[in-house]
Amino acid sequence: MPRDILNSKEINKTITRITHEIIEKNKDINKICLVGIQRGGVLLAKRLASQLESVTGHKTEVGALDIALYRDDIYIKEEQPIVRSTDIPFSISDKTVLLVDDVLFTGRSIRAAMDALVDFGRPARIQLAVLIDRGHRELPIRPDYVGKNIPTSFNDRVEVNIDDKNSSEDSVKIIYAV
Repeated sequence: MPRDILNSKEINKTITRITHEIIEKNKDINKICLVGIQRGGVLLAKRLASQLESVTGHKTEVGALDIALYRDDIYIKEEQPIVRSTDIPFSISDKTVLLVDDVLFTGRSIRAAMDALVDFGRPARIQLAVLIDRGHRELPIRPDYVGKNIPTSFNDRVEVNIDDKNSSEDSVKIIYAV
């Protein structure tokens, strides 16, 4: 049976808190760009950018990054990866790239994302923002901004539902392994 972790109101509060943490940690907000990891990270990056603009008045560039071909398990898995679009229509060189994902698990997706990012330029820094950190890291990767830490077993699933708008249907749930 799934367990609710965050509802729409709590997700919005979390995004607002992360926004203020980003502003606090980055003195020059003009040098920040957001890059969301396909799929859930892209929608979260757009929400963060919107919040950043409403708080600072500065429009932050947002891009989308597909990591399917950068994953270290691409040759291990039997099924072919689903390749989505990458759209980074701005230079990331000498900027603070805020990499955004919905769930941080083993850290392998983030490693793949950093490998993919350097194909687009040389950022001054890369920071990581995640809505959910569920633990079980296999690589030494730690987020700079975390919405919520939740304990899970390795085989549980975390389901994040966020749409393009501030929907009352947004949610985060744990689906427990049987």
